[in-house]
Amino acid sequence: MNDLTIMALLVLSLFFILGTGVWIGLTLSGVAWIGMQLFTSRVAGDAMAVTIWGSASSWTLTALPLFIWMGEILFRTRLSQDMFKGLAPWMQALPGRLLHTNVVGCTIFAAVSGSSAATCATIGKMTLPELKRRGYPEHMIVGTLAGASTLGLLIPPSIIMIVYGVSAEVSIAKLFIAGVLPGLMLALLFSGYIVVWALRNPGQIPPADAKTTFLQKLSASRALIPVVLLIAAVLGSIYSGIATATEAAAIGVVGALVISALQGSMSWSTFREALMGATRLYCMIALILAGAAFLTLSMGYIGLPRHLAEWIASLGLSQGQLILALTFFFIVLGCFLDGISMVVLTMGVLMPTIQKAGIDPIWFGIFIVLVVEMAQITPPVGFNLFVLQGMTGRELPWIAKVTLPMFFLMCAAVALVYVFPGIVTWLPEQMSR
Repeated sequence: MNDLTIMALLVLSLFFILGTGVWIGLTLSGVAWIGMQLFTSRVAGDAMAVTIWGSASSWTLTALPLFIWMGEILFRTRLSQDMFKGLAPWMQALPGRLLHTNVVGCTIFAAVSGSSAATCATIGKMTLPELKRRGYPEHMIVGTLAGASTLGLLIPPSIIMIVYGVSAEVSIAKLFIAGVLPGLMLALLFSGYIVVWALRNPGQIPPADAKTTFLQKLSASRALIPVVLLIAAVLGSIYSGIATATEAAAIGVVGALVISALQGSMSWSTFREALMGATRLYCMIALILAGAAFLTLSMGYIGLPRHLAEWIASLGLSQGQLILALTFFFIVLGCFLDGISMVVLTMGVLMPTIQKAGIDPIWFGIFIVLVVEMAQITPPVGFNLFVLQGMTGRELPWIAKVTLPMFFLMCAAVALVYVFPGIVTWLPEQMSR
């Protein structure tokens, strides 16, 4: 049986099992078991036990539940209300005014969350009712929030970067630092779009609030100090080499607990909810990673990654053509799978090809995150679209339509990091000196 037939059978098995409602992690393990049982001489049960234990006991992976827990703690504090109060006075002078709170709020919260869904829900709770009450157009509120909330994946600490780093065996600390400039660039693109739209549609922007003095603005911004200090502690400890990503995650958790305690929003029930929320999310991700590790091993025994890499190499694609093809591939894949599943399913197959093409794995990690961000707002499985549907009560097609400009801005961001790779690689290079 040739490779194409084997791959077709495994893909059909994957979608059939997913279609029956089985969890993604168990589906991946099931497909891996089928592949190993039917097409290799290796005992599937023994290989599954060894692989799943090896993936679950990885020390690098311990950063993941800690960063998730940090985000869950802050998600349940007064951070969102304080953030709006601190940001609003500074946005009044910009074209688009308070619409920029979506972008700036998501950028700040992304630096302490790592999850686009958590960023979307937290900032949405703050801005959606407030901006609607002030008369801002709903399509701009929802569209900019959907796009900006994807920054939770790109600005460190990022859950998906940890998953990629573990899957591709790349330094997570360097990935974190590599995401800073592209994340800020994407935030500027979103804000730039708001400025252009506001200048073209001045009648749709409500009048500014009463003018405030510089000292009043500074006073209102005091609420932002704790979260800014937390971001500085987490990223500064990584960049300076004082702490690894895992140790920085522990610093983040302690800092989040201290902030919530000082705010007076840390109760036993809040602590328990944050811990259980982080545990549930991490268990889901860990199960997917374990299943993907077993599937990668199974495909390795069958020989599919090597043959696929050889086939792609034989096509003679340039780096640009390869990146373009992978962009379309991940956008299509993102219509059916969540970001973490996309990364863990494809890395075992793609990394040999990427290395053969001479593409920097750090740069490729940021490229992957950017394309996965697009998938977060691509129907029918765009997670952020579902979050916004639940928060606004609007139909999914309407939300997808108003989010389309943000999708095209992300396409522009991918083009920019390809043409100017230094946007991604400059900071990690400075870090290693």
